[in-house]
Amino acid sequence: MEAGSVVFIVMGAIVVFFIVIGVISYFIPWRLWISARAASVPIRIIDLIGMRLRRVDPNHIVLPMITAYKAGLHISSDMLESHFLAGGKVYEVVNAMISADKARIPLTWERATAIDLAGRKVLDAVQMSVKPRVIDCPDVSRGTKMVAAVAKDGIQLLARARVTVRANLDRLIGGATEETIIARVGEGIVTTIGSAESHKEILENPDIISQKVLEKGLDTGTGFEILSIDIADVDVGENIGAKLQIAQAEADKQIAQAKAEERKAMALAREQEMKAQVQEMRAKVVEAEVEVPRAMSEALRKGHMGFMDYYNWQNIRADTEMRRSISQPPGSSSSSPLT
Repeated sequence: MEAGSVVFIVMGAIVVFFIVIGVISYFIPWRLWISARAASVPIRIIDLIGMRLRRVDPNHIVLPMITAYKAGLHISSDMLESHFLAGGKVYEVVNAMISADKARIPLTWERATAIDLAGRKVLDAVQMSVKPRVIDCPDVSRGTKMVAAVAKDGIQLLARARVTVRANLDRLIGGATEETIIARVGEGIVTTIGSAESHKEILENPDIISQKVLEKGLDTGTGFEILSIDIADVDVGENIGAKLQIAQAEADKQIAQAKAEERKAMALAREQEMKAQVQEMRAKVVEAEVEVPRAMSEALRKGHMGFMDYYNWQNIRADTEMRRSISQPPGSSSSSPLT
């Protein structure tokens, strides 16, 4: 055999050897197995090979498992692997379990994984159970600084509350979020202020709001437990009652003015109608006066009236016009009913 062929075979054997070593190292993570054994974690080589075959990164299973065992929690690799394959956050669930155990909060693996798969941050929930959180009502981040409400005397009050809540792990799955707590507390503040006879009652004792709001059980159906509601600030706003009365008076005034204008228009129309009737009656009078000379002429022709009668009628007429001119003030025109 030639020397070149021997060298080629040796080089090929070395390459195959390293490939085999790489494949074995990939399917058998020796370092993780040694770390697990050093931590007294019961995990077998075959379990690590099975994780590789199931396309599960052993680092996401073995390292959290070591952390749990060191903290005194015995969680099997199958439980961790099942939660990982379901899309859960193994590291966060293990840390939450450790935090709950140290704080003596009852939290089972099933509940912790269910909370995590439900989309809630289980570690934050455990930390909130240990250290309650204070939330503002209303939420300042949304641009609302105060809750506005109006007492029965018409005075507006502006209130701001700080709500101390603690996570309730038993109701966290399916329970309402912090937004519901803020909305319910805001509604309770508005109802309490609105039921007060005077705004002075609230200003003298703001604790009335806290007592009545807590009595409503606002944390029902939520994932939290309300520990306290503290009224941080109460300010006097506008006199809404006076503004409403002014607006009502202005509306009444406009209605009265409209009705007065309507009556005025009707009176003007009636006046014009009466003037028209007066002119009509005058026309009739003039028409009747025109008939008098005709009737007298007819009476003279037929002999019903004598010359002396006509002469006496003229004297009476002249006498009547004279008296009328004397009785009328200067400058006024006199008109005889008979022409």
